[in-house]
Amino acid sequence: MVYNDVMYNRILKFDSNRSYFLFGPRGTGKTTWIKENFDKAVYIDLLDSRYFNQLIGNSQRLSNFIPPDNKEWIVIDEVQKIPELLDEVHRLIESKNYKFILTGSSARKLKSKGVNLLAGRAVTKMMFPMTSVELGNDFDLNTAIQYGTLPQVINEVNK
Repeated sequence: MVYNDVMYNRILKFDSNRSYFLFGPRGTGKTTWIKENFDKAVYIDLLDSRYFNQLIGNSQRLSNFIPPDNKEWIVIDEVQKIPELLDEVHRLIESKNYKFILTGSSARKLKSKGVNLLAGRAVTKMMFPMTSVELGNDFDLNTAIQYGTLPQVINEVNK
């Protein structure tokens, strides 16, 4: 990830044969990381009302956004906004062998609604604020304690 014209590598690896949930607090850089590392993916942002409005009432419409011969990843960003989509994701993993990356800030919100968490079909990964290893020589303990290490904070503090 690039912050203040400095490239930081996030410690996060995905196996190309699995589907994933990527959870983490707001502002950790999930969307930025996904866009940088999966630039060929079909990208569905549920913060975009064009997607949200079409999918909120009928999750089967998800297939309309995926090319029929798709071999790339399918990213659904902010999946907690429409938890019912997970049943359709489950179906598409089973029937079409699609690979999904489902991002969100709240695994708890999904669990509390008792939705399908794709048992055995999607691995859960967490993205946390930047670590000392990721920041390398730019890591400063006092700054981290005082301000934290969210990417946006790193940008502001290092200006």
